[in-house]
Amino acid sequence: MNRRDLLVRCGMGAAAAVVGGAGPAFAQQKLVLKATDVHPLGYPTVEAVVRMGKKLDAATGGRITIQMYPSMQLGGEKEMIEQAQVGALAIARISVGPMGPIVPELNVFNLPFMFRDNAHMEKVIDGPIGDEMLKKLSDHPTANLIGLCWMNAGARNVYNSKRPIRTPDDLKGLKIRMMGNPVFVDSMNALGGNGVAMGFDQLINAMQTGVVDGAENNEPSYESGQHYRYAKYYSNTGHLMIPEILVFSKRTWGSLSKDDQALIQKLAREAQLEERGLWYEKEKASLEAMKKAGVEINDVADKKLFQTAVKPVWDKYGAAHQALIQRIQDVK
Repeated sequence: MNRRDLLVRCGMGAAAAVVGGAGPAFAQQKLVLKATDVHPLGYPTVEAVVRMGKKLDAATGGRITIQMYPSMQLGGEKEMIEQAQVGALAIARISVGPMGPIVPELNVFNLPFMFRDNAHMEKVIDGPIGDEMLKKLSDHPTANLIGLCWMNAGARNVYNSKRPIRTPDDLKGLKIRMMGNPVFVDSMNALGGNGVAMGFDQLINAMQTGVVDGAENNEPSYESGQHYRYAKYYSNTGHLMIPEILVFSKRTWGSLSKDDQALIQKLAREAQLEERGLWYEKEKASLEAMKKAGVEINDVADKKLFQTAVKPVWDKYGAAHQALIQRIQDVK
């Protein structure tokens, strides 16, 4: 096999193969798997993949490693998905949000107030339902992605530059950035705001220029992105709790041996649990940093008003998946 054949087999841009020479050394060529995330180094999802890469390097004697490209170096989630699908990168951490339109069952996780709390969400993604959803993504004929594992992303809350949000009425007239999935835009519109679909990589500029008044996300994303510079009111609406997926390019996956695939899957599951611990530490640290930055944080006394407002969204997007929704709600 010559160098060109090796590069083709490894998915070209998805994995860089460095050949050390001919003969026996050739068998020890190094495979570098490109990984990406919209968040910076040190962020829980990024750190979990970095640690996974170190374990992979150790387990293979340096034969396979992961090179991380954090902080949107390779674009936003839309671009990350597209690059993984064609094999231009190997690993991407993405929200379930953009996956909903591709794999309809995953949209159930995107429904507002689907999970009661973090413990409920974790039991769902750690159990049979989580495994089934990863398999549905991996088996999807056009997704061209392998679902490796789940990662926590906490509860998503509304933040804006105008006022605290205590009831749905407070959202009226506010332009709020939402991920690019109709279920999210419809959810914000149902709550009384004006949902604006937009990539995470476009958000800061949109807040600076007044294209949007704010957005919704978890504390670590809000704090690490320094969104408090443009939207100082952070309201604990908890309207969404969306787990995230670590995906692998199916094109690159097919170039790996069964043993290497099994090793990567094992390490990904370890990363799923390791990221969880990192997540809760980061949540606490981000909350403290937000307070020091002068962010005005408020709880929502009655979330039932918000839950009632989004019932039409459940009727629209959940009707075809009632059995799955019931299974999720039955998880104790």
